[in-house]
This record gives sequence, structure tokens and C-alpha cells, in this order.
Amino acid sequence: MKGNNGKVFLVGAGPGDPELLTLKAVRALGQTDVVMIDDLVDRRVLEFAPAARVIEVGKRGGCKSTSQDFIERLIVRLASRGKIVARIKGGDPFVFGRGGEEALTLARAGIECEVIPGITAGIGVPAALGIPVTHRGLARGVTFVTAHSRDGTGPDWAAFARVDTTLVIYMGMQHVAEITAALEAAGMPAATPAAVIQNGTMEQQRHVIATLSTLADAARRAALGSPALIVIGKVVGLAHPAQRAAAQRRIA
Repeated sequence: MKGNNGKVFLVGAGPGDPELLTLKAVRALGQTDVVMIDDLVDRRVLEFAPAARVIEVGKRGGCKSTSQDFIERLIVRLASRGKIVARIKGGDPFVFGRGGEEALTLARAGIECEVIPGITAGIGVPAALGIPVTHRGLARGVTFVTAHSRDGTGPDWAAFARVDTTLVIYMGMQHVAEITAALEAAGMPAATPAAVIQNGTMEQQRHVIATLSTLADAARRAALGSPALIVIGKVVGLAHPAQRAAAQRRIA
């Protein structure tokens, strides 16, 4: 750390439920002067930073968002003035959270940065529905992928269809039909279990459980929207029986 610089905590707030915040994150929030909080983070986490100034730096797909360049400049400016800053992100800051970019910016500026991991949505959200992303005999691995990219191009879905792992897709709600069609065209069985989970781990959680070929229609009929996670693979069949039954009633 150089000069009178402060410190930045890159905090993962978990997949939604504020009770999934880690003890280490709670301790860090209690030390902060300034909290910079993402749009999808439950505001109840701010109870652990009662004395901090709160700056909203929301990012939500399809909506006007604070630019990443502005966020990084602001973090550096605040820390350079000796402030203790908590940058709170949904899930884990290093899983599709751009935490790596912010950590590099802080390193270049000579500002101390501590990363506090969080439960990423790709694990926590399926788990809340009773879906393990890996399971002996069903899935020997899991692949996390985002359907959103800076240049607008999509992933190579054909390649993912050939890998026998659970597929967890972030930021894919605007492209469910295209994603499932591409996976099926590449050889993934149409009957592969699949789910869309909106507001995972929260009281307002909603979801559908279907198959690869019926998922897009089921999500449309249930009027599911962002923020949501798509989970595709045999492990989806392990969802809590009551949850499967409720989902089937909504699809029917």
C-alpha cells in the first residue's frame, strides 16, 4: 500500500438470500467508510455497514447501467483519499462479476485489495432447489458459462453439447430458445432435464423444470424473467420432489 491510500474489499454477497453472506464479509462491512453496491444485491446486507456511505452502482442486463470504467475510477479515487471501501457484488466477485478487472485496476494504482469470496449463483441457486451441480453417476463436472459477451457474440453451444457435464448458464434469459435449440441441434438429447430459476434463494423465487426441448416454452408460459439462471443436465432430475411436482403443474 502506498502513501495514505485506504483499502478495498471486493465482497461477494452470495446468490440472493442475505443470510448466505459470509462471516468474513460481515466483518469487512463493519469496517467500511463507503459501500459501492450492485443492483442485484439484497439491500438488507447494508445493515452490516450502518455507518457507511452507500453508492449505488447498479448493473442489470437490458437496463441502463453504471459504466465499468466509472466504477473503477471511483473506487481508486475513494481509496486514494484513505477510505475503506466495500465493493459488494452478487454471487462471487470473480465469477462473471468483473472482480478480476477491478482487482487489476487497484493493483496498478497501488491500492490494497482483499477479495472476500461469496457463494456463486451457479452453485447456490440450484442447491436451494435440491439440485447438486455434480453427482456421482450423473455429472462428473459442471460448466459455468455466460450467454452475454461484450461484443455480442455467443458461446460455442455445439462444444458444450459434447461435454457430459452439468451446464449452468448465467445471463441467458433473453436467449433461452436459441440456446436450447443450438444444444439440441448439436446432439444433446431433447429429453435432457433442464430448469430456469428466477430470483434464486429469495422468498420470491420462481422456477420451471422441464426438458431441453420444452424449456423455452415453459419459461415463457411462466413469464419468468431476469435475474435467472438456466441449469441443464441429468442432475436437474434430483430437484426436491415437491418442487418438481409444482413445476409440472405450472407447465401443464
